[in-house]
Amino acid sequence: MAQTITNNPLVPGISSNIADIRTDYKMAMLDEDSTGSDPLFFFNTWFREAEKAQITEVNAMTLATVDARAIPHARIVLLKGLDDHGFVFFTNYDSAKGHNIGSNPHAALVFFWKELERQVRIEGLIAKVSPEESDAYFKSRPEGSRLGAWASPQSQAIPNREILDTNYTHYKEQFAHTDIPRPHYWGGYRVIPQQIEFWQGRSSRMHDRILFTKNVTGSWDKSRLAP
Repeated sequence: MAQTITNNPLVPGISSNIADIRTDYKMAMLDEDSTGSDPLFFFNTWFREAEKAQITEVNAMTLATVDARAIPHARIVLLKGLDDHGFVFFTNYDSAKGHNIGSNPHAALVFFWKELERQVRIEGLIAKVSPEESDAYFKSRPEGSRLGAWASPQSQAIPNREILDTNYTHYKEQFAHTDIPRPHYWGGYRVIPQQIEFWQGRSSRMHDRILFTKNVTGSWDKSRLAP
């Protein structure tokens, strides 16, 4: 029999009023004209506004992937590039997300900028960026991050924290007198959007939602969605 969830606290110290938590969004509106005809251009506009608002980790995005069993997985990653083709992030290709992508090349991204009462949802195909793009970004990273890419067998079970510290020391010594190369198992992915939805919070949950969908000609169709 299904369990009924009540407002009683499930864990001591946890608020019993979760169902009563709400915010009435009143900052802005969004209409079809303001979004233009190119969703990537409009995303860039919103992203610059989010930067000006000094949002912490403005480039943080939820990445959702699906494994070979069709089970979804989500985690936060950082946007590190945006161009006419899509949204770029970097990771270990042997990580859990890398294996998911190898099994199913569809992915979704979500940006949520609560200070601006905005959300952007992206759905599309995902593919590796070129080795040259991965090399260029890897070289731009701080030395510690480059060593970390070598030291961490991402997503694998490890016996203790010490193995990471040992690996890090090992590679720091190995690359002490040379440029740290990019590991062959580390690099970038690009999410190539097929749909992009812009969400602006409005009062009384009457939110504005503008959806762009790529059509067979490669251009974008635009529609308004009910909240």
